Amino acid sequence: MKLIYALWASALDKALHASPLHEAFHAAGATWLQVNVDDADVAPAKLRITAFHAPVRAVLSVWTEGEAAPISELVTGIAERSAGWEVEERMPLVPPHTENGVRSPALAQIGFLRIPADLDPGEWLQRWQGQHTSVAIETQATFGYVQNRVLRTVLGSDRVDAIVEELFPMAAMTDMHAWYGSGGDDAELQRRLGLMIDSVIRFGAHKNLDSVPTSRYVYDLTR
Repeated sequence: MKLIYALWASALDKALHASPLHEAFHAAGATWLQVNVDDADVAPAKLRITAFHAPVRAVLSVWTEGEAAPISELVTGIAERSAGWEVEERMPLVPPHTENGVRSPALAQIGFLRIPADLDPGEWLQRWQGQHTSVAIETQATFGYVQNRVLRTVLGSDRVDAIVEELFPMAAMTDMHAWYGSGGDDAELQRRLGLMIDSVIRFGAHKNLDSVPTSRYVYDLTR
């Protein structure tokens, strides 16, 4: 089972890397942790969108063979506020391997998506995963792309229907050409940007969303 939590608090870039915390998660049944945090390494990032009450400061992904409740209890002790969901993971582009606890050399942009009220959930899923996926890969310079469809809420009451993680070159924090892989060609940038915007609008991800720049770390808790 994969769980994803949104966290709001200060100093999470230190707290989430602490060995005693990882040991506690392992004792609660977790096998893997992925820490995504809005830290100094991604401070220059321009794309920041907030629909929650405040910008998300970190995103914690937890893989467990046990129950969600003990994991959620630990999460509530880390942050001032938190929300969590059980998700179904899909990887159109598998992120490159990094060593245990080593920062991925990437801007990991995380999006929290919500289904528009006027769109049927089944149709939304088809437009998102069935149609948009290839557009996102073909128009952007991503080298890692993870789609997480929310199955249920496990902590809090915040409504989220999907959580997406896309890995970009670090230059994409401030350079649109680096984001879209357009090689400095302004006409190609506009072409790719237009295709991407049209596709995003089709499944309603142009509004009521959060987009959070993060640094990405993965921890194997069974080591």
